[in-house]
Amino acid sequence: MNKKNIYKLYNNALIICLFLLSYYLYYLSLEKCLEGEGTCSMRLRWMKLKVIEEIISCFLTVLLLELIFFKKASKLHVIHFIITYCLFYNYSNGIDFDDHGYYNIKYFFIIIIFFLILIFFIHILLSFQRKIILFLIFFLVIFLLSFNKIIYNYSNCNDWSKGLNMSYINNDKQTSECSIQLPKYCLYKIGKYFLDKDRFSSCSKPLRNQKNAILDKSRSIFINKNTMHIGFPLTNKDEKFFNDMTQKTFRQYFYKNFIDMNNLTLINLLNDKKPEVSVDFSKNKNGNLHINLIFNESLSIERKKIEKNVNPLANNILILFLDSVSRASSIRQLKKTLKFFEEFMPYKGEKNKKFPEENYHSFQFFKYHSHRFFTTGNYPILFYGQYRNETKKSLAYYLKKNGFITGYSADECYNDFSRTFHNFSLEEIYDHQYIICDPNYVNSHSKLSCLYDKIHVEYLIEYMNQFLRKYKKNRKFFLMLTNFAHETTLEKLKYIDKIIFKFLNKLFNENLLKDTSVLLLSDHGVSLPTIYYLNDFFKIEKDLPMLYILVNDRKKIPYESQYKNIYENQQKFITGFDIYNTIIHLIFGDRFGKNETKNITSNLGKSLFNKIDIKNRSPRNFKSMNKNICL
Repeated sequence: MNKKNIYKLYNNALIICLFLLSYYLYYLSLEKCLEGEGTCSMRLRWMKLKVIEEIISCFLTVLLLELIFFKKASKLHVIHFIITYCLFYNYSNGIDFDDHGYYNIKYFFIIIIFFLILIFFIHILLSFQRKIILFLIFFLVIFLLSFNKIIYNYSNCNDWSKGLNMSYINNDKQTSECSIQLPKYCLYKIGKYFLDKDRFSSCSKPLRNQKNAILDKSRSIFINKNTMHIGFPLTNKDEKFFNDMTQKTFRQYFYKNFIDMNNLTLINLLNDKKPEVSVDFSKNKNGNLHINLIFNESLSIERKKIEKNVNPLANNILILFLDSVSRASSIRQLKKTLKFFEEFMPYKGEKNKKFPEENYHSFQFFKYHSHRFFTTGNYPILFYGQYRNETKKSLAYYLKKNGFITGYSADECYNDFSRTFHNFSLEEIYDHQYIICDPNYVNSHSKLSCLYDKIHVEYLIEYMNQFLRKYKKNRKFFLMLTNFAHETTLEKLKYIDKIIFKFLNKLFNENLLKDTSVLLLSDHGVSLPTIYYLNDFFKIEKDLPMLYILVNDRKKIPYESQYKNIYENQQKFITGFDIYNTIIHLIFGDRFGKNETKNITSNLGKSLFNKIDIKNRSPRNFKSMNKNICL
């Protein structure tokens, strides 16, 4: 064997070893990430593995490019290279809901820095290529300088501060205690033309046998492997189950309790634990998902007895929680949905123009500021009125005590309450809940998230729709949570705009929004658009989530005071604590602020129906907040 072949063999062996080591470290880092409590980025052992993996991947990348240039690497290595990067930086955008994929953003930039440094020094050593590299850098600089003005014209943020109903952010220092920092460049205006991959996507082409995907995961004794109709277990009936609520155990519980819907004897034995959601493969090999929310008559009667003794501000409360949506992003992407809210907006604090005799009024909030840029830091504030790991009871508990039937649907296989603390009772669990733990559901951060030929959000809304209709005569509360907009392109959100609009519009047309308050909100703004990570609009939007409120009716909310207050609060600095207190206000009505609610409400917030004093109200008064957004 000549020296050339020996050298090539040595190169191939080195590359293969580096690939295997990189894969192994990647696997170990996933395992460490899934262990224990807290986010992945908080676990030092995991971080060390990840950093080593990134350095090896970086070195491997540069080495491979150099060897390919000199024709000393095979095509097989190019395939390995593509697989590695698809695996590390496309497929793996986040292990669990706690991390939201943020750790990959950080380490993505580490590898870019190492890559640039290494390739620079290698090309300096290869002097015969140095002139070409310098010429290309020079050409790139000239190109960027020449086209800077054109880029600015396409990416200026002139309309960023615009809201609904011909309104804008009020940054007048004479009348506003909080001036919002405005971005200069909004590169999403350019990016939207080539990042929107979903315009050519379809939910009708599954990548695998979806029935087998369920059966392969199943550890259930209640299912026949030949069944064509599979039921999903209820996740709000087993008190023992809620003693351990990590994501891993939640999914395991789900897989252990799949049910054969063709076994009628078993179905009859389940009584009130019969599945409300099932997937049928008998008529469609891709599967048809069916939702049949079961009306609980005894529960309905029981809560009606409680209703007589309490008088809330709203008999029905509906919350649409879209994770990772900034106010500005909602204006860009939720055009139909926000048009629905806009039609009920009061004109200069008075009745709305389109429906002057209606009791509906909607409001937008320009300076709603998140506490953290990930959900686990904001969710307990919004729905418990506390920072994480404190011990208040859940909203569901207070709702039930006030006669509300409660419902919940979510697309993360993670129970609501596990984000704050363990050890709670069934009194704090929603009466009906549908959480997508289906093995066929993949939460993608770069393309449509589909399930059985539909965007998965349609099922969450259908469950909510059935809940509202079947308990039409009851006082009710429903929270829908979707992670659909937590993605890298900032373009996906518009694909559920029509779905949400049709749902709300149909409820209105059928008079099902009567005496209902609707909150369309997020917990933080954009947090994952990797390509825009260094752009100033991203840095600002991540701290300014959306909040829109539709209230009804004016018989219970005095127009002269509380409507005036909420109208004026649209331009005031508010936080999740204010939203939590507002929900408590809707639940308790006239009793809000009295002794009964003293220990329930948050001292760090006000109800949006009350006058908010702008003095001493600043991000500096709250821990973990970005202090630079509200100037």
